[in-house]
Amino acid sequence: QVQLVESGGGLVQPGESLTLSCAFSGSLFTLYTMGWYRQAPGKQRDLVAEITSVISGSTTNYADSVKGRFTISRDIAQKTVHLQMNSLKPEDTAVYYCNAGRKALSINYWGKGTLVTVSS
Repeated sequence: QVQLVESGGGLVQPGESLTLSCAFSGSLFTLYTMGWYRQAPGKQRDLVAEITSVISGSTTNYADSVKGRFTISRDIAQKTVHLQMNSLKPEDTAVYYCNAGRKALSINYWGKGTLVTVSS
């Protein structure tokens, strides 16, 4: 069983930075594709960034809206995934969810989310 716990959300002003962390508990961390999704009020949950499994090369993918501003990384020793968010905009306001998935096995886990609010 995998559990994901997000942390690091909060209120920031436009242009500021924030780092989200997702702590993974369970086994086979390196075999999971880890992702960050976000959901704004009244909108669907969308992919923000993902990093593929280590065996797949830890390839990163980003939503167009965050390319060049956000960076996803994996700390294997700590079994943690980070999302560094720079130059935050009001439209980045959302609940951010951590996801761990293994598509080949139809396995998918979600954290409970952490709220990021970007406002002056």
